[in-house]
Amino acid sequence: MQIFNLKDSLSSSDLKLLNEQNIDIDKIVDQYNKCTKGTIPTNLVRVATVNDGIKTLSDSEKNITVSFYNNNVKDLDVEKFVPASGAASRMFKFLTDFVSKYNPENESINSYINKYEAHELQTFIIGLDKFSFYNIVQQQCLKIFVNYNSLSSDHKILCFVKVMLDEKYLNFTNKPKGLITFHNPESEVYHTPVHKHIEEALGMSGNDPKIHFTVSDGFEKDFRDIISENENNITATFSTQMTSTNSVAFDLDNKFFRDNENQLLTRPGGHGALIENLNQLNSDIVFIRNIDNVANRNLELIIFNKKVIGGILIKHQQIIFNILNKFDSVQKTENIIEILNYMEKDLNIFIPHKIKTNSSLNEIKDFVYNKLDRPIRVCGMVKNEGEAGGGPFWIKNDKGEISLQIIESAQIDVTNLSQRLILSQSTHFNPVDIVCGIKRHNGQKFDLTQYIDSNTGFIVHKTHEGRDLKAYELPGLWNGAMADWISIFVEVPIETFNPVKTVNDLLKEAHQPKK
Repeated sequence: MQIFNLKDSLSSSDLKLLNEQNIDIDKIVDQYNKCTKGTIPTNLVRVATVNDGIKTLSDSEKNITVSFYNNNVKDLDVEKFVPASGAASRMFKFLTDFVSKYNPENESINSYINKYEAHELQTFIIGLDKFSFYNIVQQQCLKIFVNYNSLSSDHKILCFVKVMLDEKYLNFTNKPKGLITFHNPESEVYHTPVHKHIEEALGMSGNDPKIHFTVSDGFEKDFRDIISENENNITATFSTQMTSTNSVAFDLDNKFFRDNENQLLTRPGGHGALIENLNQLNSDIVFIRNIDNVANRNLELIIFNKKVIGGILIKHQQIIFNILNKFDSVQKTENIIEILNYMEKDLNIFIPHKIKTNSSLNEIKDFVYNKLDRPIRVCGMVKNEGEAGGGPFWIKNDKGEISLQIIESAQIDVTNLSQRLILSQSTHFNPVDIVCGIKRHNGQKFDLTQYIDSNTGFIVHKTHEGRDLKAYELPGLWNGAMADWISIFVEVPIETFNPVKTVNDLLKEAHQPKK
């Protein structure tokens, strides 16, 4: 299909759907081009390591930075931004498979485990009574199945899982992760991720704490109900991912993918779409942390380290604001050289050779102002222990500029041996523990959509109704969507990173009751 007739292949019902979702047709043409021609892979220069892109602080330096944060945060509006719209379905995938495949009349659970090498199911069963939701599900089982106590152990487990997952009962599969009981309410006041994020936000703010959740359609009330259950002075706001950021799906023949009812299929454009939601906030600094990265322990450690990265941000923001506020009075090359050294050493900003050696004072000042008048982020980095996801790298763009970025493996051409070698040398991992400065030195808010590297999106391959499809995914929120920000990476303890990707992660020590 040629580009010129792509629009012609849209029916009136297609156009109506796109209009309802506010999807621009020119964006579809761009998505089509990227899905058919491919996206530009990121050019890795080297991995970012400690003292080469990743800062480390001694205990005394951390204490000083936290004190600095506590003293300065009182004058700032602080907000926490929590992407919370993801469904919990992936958490329970192996249990969904179990319910669909297992028949207790034909085999035992042990034989099922051996047949399908279902080791995750085995772990789940062994730790069953250690899950925080165990008593909740048990009580429901007793209400629903009058003969529950007399069932065989295999039948009980099957009923237990069905009650957990089925939409007629507790419906864990279709709920957002933020609404799932993660931690034991008998040992903790706060027991869902929503509660935990509120607790963190209360510990980080100097005055009026604020938190913003991006939620799925239809679930805002559930989030509000949890927040209102507990007495606190937090201000909570909500938004949904904008449908205008959705991508259109294509089949493997590069035609529009249509579902079984012949409807055009659109799908969310990835977490990079949330830059639009983040752009709606008006706070001075914003902390970002994923909904499933919470713990039943180490709250003080987590808050302490968030204050560390917050203190680093505020310190550099003050320096940058001071430079920009006095910039018109800078008349000496010596002062500019000092600023350039600060930019290169402390802010990881690439200084072209021409700027250093063959530019007028006014040219250098224009360069400095342009590079410093940007949003700034400080990102915590943990040592890589095999988690899937993005990591810190030095990369080179098509203009030959080197910058420090968080890169996902999907952005890299892994068929290129040199690129694959750099990827394999990664020492740290991005846990999405970020603090952002989103206002200018004059108090005006940045338009965050102006700092996206549009070349950093990638193609995803999925299935729908049993058929293969491909779609363009937007530059990730902490990847390409923040590519043109000032970026500072700081090592934080692995104990601050406790994601729940599968339900069995809740059996880890960080999610169990305190001893």
